[in-house]
Amino acid sequence: MMKLKKKNLGALAATTGLFLATCASMALAEADNDYAHGPEAADFIHGEPEYPSEAWVLAAGGRIYDNWWAALDKEAPEGTHPSYPATGSQTGAATWRCKECHGWDYRGADGIYGKGSHYTGIPGIDGSVGLPVLRIMAVLRNDVHQYTEEMINDVELERVASFVSRGQVDMRKFIDTDTREMTNGDVNRGRAIFQTVCAACHGFDGRLLDWGSGDEHNYIGTEASALPDEVFHKIYSSHPGAPMINLRAFPLQDVVDVLAYSATLPVDEPEE
Repeated sequence: MMKLKKKNLGALAATTGLFLATCASMALAEADNDYAHGPEAADFIHGEPEYPSEAWVLAAGGRIYDNWWAALDKEAPEGTHPSYPATGSQTGAATWRCKECHGWDYRGADGIYGKGSHYTGIPGIDGSVGLPVLRIMAVLRNDVHQYTEEMINDVELERVASFVSRGQVDMRKFIDTDTREMTNGDVNRGRAIFQTVCAACHGFDGRLLDWGSGDEHNYIGTEASALPDEVFHKIYSSHPGAPMINLRAFPLQDVVDVLAYSATLPVDEPEE
């Protein structure tokens, strides 16, 4: 057996401690569903690499699309967005989230948000795929979207515009828009990825993290089976404000397979 020197053991202990602290911090979900995390995770969550890869830029843009103030460590906006339509039923800061009008599947009124409590009648962003990033940025600054420099600066805005232009995925290939159920994905392959990667923080049965409150439980299995489009977006870009990995740098099929397996995980509290 290979022997480790004391200094290597010290480094290993420090690395292990950081990993466990990060995972433990994820397990402390706050009532508003934000993750608690220690200072050791802050750079990963809100910082940026010296030489950002395309995958990092698109994932960062996806998190801004999800919830820009959580992704950017900013104050949540006050009041309902001035452009939020009367046809919608949401109010307050939530109406400032890109996903709230354009949907997790990016198709707006033509997609899963074409009905239900998140309906607004607003088109999706899928028609913007391939458009120049600067053009998309100008749209985000216009009188309709009203995202100011104080809210999202130009560097951050470029990331979300890059996501809109180059980071979208047509989820109709593996999610039924009408039933919101998975129609594609290799569960066995997804199991292998989940058990060796995702389980580090979610647990092998997906119940280590619980987004529910009171007697209502929301585990990864609960979310993936009921809201596969939302969970796909978070697997591919990660959850804003959390020390969560994402699979943006990996083949798309990996994301689909992990999602398919996640939808098979328990949705109820373990029996005593």
